[in-house]
Amino acid sequence: MGAVTQPPGPPAPSADAVLEGLDPEQREVAAALEGPVCVLAGAGTGKTRAVTHRIAYGVRTGAYEPSGVLAVTFTTRAAAEMRSRLARLGVGGVSTRTFHSAALAQVRHLWPRLYGTSFPAVLDDPSTLLADLVAEAGLGCSERDAATEIAWAKVSNVAPDGYVDAARSEGRRLSGASPEQAAALYASYLDALRRAGRVDLEDVLLAAVGVLSSQAQAARLVRQRYRWFVVDEFQDVSGVQMALLDCWLGDRDDVCVVGDPAQAIYGFAGARPDYLTDFPAHVPGTRVLRLTRNYRSTPQAVS
Repeated sequence: MGAVTQPPGPPAPSADAVLEGLDPEQREVAAALEGPVCVLAGAGTGKTRAVTHRIAYGVRTGAYEPSGVLAVTFTTRAAAEMRSRLARLGVGGVSTRTFHSAALAQVRHLWPRLYGTSFPAVLDDPSTLLADLVAEAGLGCSERDAATEIAWAKVSNVAPDGYVDAARSEGRRLSGASPEQAAALYASYLDALRRAGRVDLEDVLLAAVGVLSSQAQAARLVRQRYRWFVVDEFQDVSGVQMALLDCWLGDRDDVCVVGDPAQAIYGFAGARPDYLTDFPAHVPGTRVLRLTRNYRSTPQAVS
């Protein structure tokens, strides 16, 4: 399904060599090949190093088939960095993606088979469309703030007619617009997308969850494609991203999530760090590991 894979790298190290140079906690993470695993890793503790070595160790020991591994993070830059690290470890064939790019690849593959049409084109940046709508409505908000608020509503499964109550309940406010005006702008935006035959990035996630949760054949195809999952920066997962991970897993538990609740930065967009802290309750049998040695800061800062 259009997986992004690494180019051929240098000669592959042995399984034991993959663990060399890791500190004891990183080595424990790298050797914990059977899921579910939750890694709580503070800033500067080498979490990306630990999880990339975990993938490489799994491949080298034969526990993982590279093509069956999906490693997910939150930015294309982070995905590229993970891909580069795996290549340096001599591991190719692993899919390294963002949530959005993984979901988009899947719906583009599945949509024609299920519905006989291509998946709609994606509007990567809604700001231009929203700038016109904001101006037409005479609102004082910026298009970027409006885009963020609409994205929050979508990933929180809030429709325009439920926005006012949801925004007040969550203490949210779009600067330069009343809750009622924001709800009307949200509805106008959805109408404009439909007229243009486009979807936005949040729609991609929602479509993937909708297809995989309602179409058994689609879910089966994705689960046949991917068997092992790693999700970095898990403190920034939203409800729809958590639902998508659940769809990918099905009744399996071969997953490793990594993050630090103290570094959560996407709460404004619907992310909730408690998906990380509550993961052991969500997936019974989860093994919790911790990385605590800070390699980034000076001794004075650590103290």
